[in-house]
Amino acid sequence: MKSARRVGWTIAAATMALSGAAHAQGSVTLYGIVDAGFQITSKTAGPNGTNAGRTFALTDGGAGPSVFGLQGREDLGGGLQAIFALESGIDVANGGFNNSNGNLFGRQAWVGLTGSFGTIKLGEQFSPFFLSVFASDPRTFSSFGSGIVLYGNNVFLTGAVNANAISYSSPTIAGFQGSALFAPGGIAGDFQAGRQWAASIQYDYGPLTINAAIYDGNAGGQATPVPTGVEFLGRTLGVSYRFSPLTLKASFTSYKVAGSFNDDVFGGGFDYAALPSLDLNGGVWYTTDRNNSNNHSLMGAAGVNYLLSKRTTLYTQIEVVNNHGAMNTGFSVSMPQLLFGVPGTAVGANVGIRHTF
Repeated sequence: MKSARRVGWTIAAATMALSGAAHAQGSVTLYGIVDAGFQITSKTAGPNGTNAGRTFALTDGGAGPSVFGLQGREDLGGGLQAIFALESGIDVANGGFNNSNGNLFGRQAWVGLTGSFGTIKLGEQFSPFFLSVFASDPRTFSSFGSGIVLYGNNVFLTGAVNANAISYSSPTIAGFQGSALFAPGGIAGDFQAGRQWAASIQYDYGPLTINAAIYDGNAGGQATPVPTGVEFLGRTLGVSYRFSPLTLKASFTSYKVAGSFNDDVFGGGFDYAALPSLDLNGGVWYTTDRNNSNNHSLMGAAGVNYLLSKRTTLYTQIEVVNNHGAMNTGFSVSMPQLLFGVPGTAVGANVGIRHTF
């Protein structure tokens, strides 16, 4: 995080004596986000997709996930560095886990090497597909009314948090940068169970950015409880252009989910830094089921962020969703009952505070 509190240290002589390692310099960053707000919606999905009525509640992560984590690196010489990350999702409403796969460090837990050759990571991590969808989102994956709602509505955390994974990210060459990830399922005698792979490529040319990615994951495997639970094939293509202080984005994402929807999502929107302390953003997403065109939805959302300081932000957001057929686009990923919606038009809004450290 840009505003993270940084804690540095030099490895002590006693530690070197125990490990036999050569003297090196390292640093660790402790960082986090604490986000809470009030959320209201005109409709809420009940049993069998029925309308259970309005919801008004205190919610964790109204604008984005509440997390804490550690990142570290050690200089190994010759431009080579050892790196690691441990990150947990937390629920500020009740003190439990949230926004992860339910484990202590359910968002990220990896170690790797980085240098002029690129970066290699081993462990639980975000996939190149998920990061590409994020990069194309005009509302930076706000928990309320953004592309992350459609992602979660289709496949939960599959393809986002990837356990048992190894990834490689290349250096940027002539504006191009690529990444690839592979995660075996770990089931004896069944190489395909839980197998996941993803790849992405991004091109930057001044204010223009184009990115594309693919994800292919099978059900099963040893990763629990969520990451390999939904079998799907994902594709995405996005473009953004910066007219400082205005950024425009457009994207196409496909979620072909086994035994369920085959959704195409067309999205676009803007982010406008109106003042150093004021940010305005908005987006529209149209989702249609290729298996049945009667299933479709339109979601629109807008947000206002007011920066009280570099670390503390007040925000308010509004969202409108219109569902047809069996489509069930919801409002938010921060509350399970709001991830899925009901037929017809529904309106929601939230207001909250977000602090980073």
